[in-house]
Amino acid sequence: MPKYLVTGSYTTEGLRGLLKEGGTGRRKAVEDAVKHMGGHLEAYYFAFGDNDVVTIVDVPDSVTAAALAIGISSTGTVGTRTTVLLTPEEIDQATKKTLAFRAAGQ
Repeated sequence: MPKYLVTGSYTTEGLRGLLKEGGTGRRKAVEDAVKHMGGHLEAYYFAFGDNDVVTIVDVPDSVTAAALAIGISSTGTVGTRTTVLLTPEEIDQATKKTLAFRAAGQ
């Protein structure tokens, strides 16, 4: 199942919710949402800096990852960014593919 790194930054409203229900409450909410979409929450961490939360999720496909991102971000309590994660073996497969491409100006 594909893996995605999802980072998020809370809005002021989201931070109020975090204060109200705590970190474990937010993790449970995300875990339930991912599970409902046929996926698995592999990791969930809070962080300092640009990101308030960092997660790794396994979901069936990019459409499901997009549905989660849109649904969660649409609450207005957190802005998310999703990155597709690739295994070393997938990169091995990618390097064996033949590419027909001409660089700009060449």
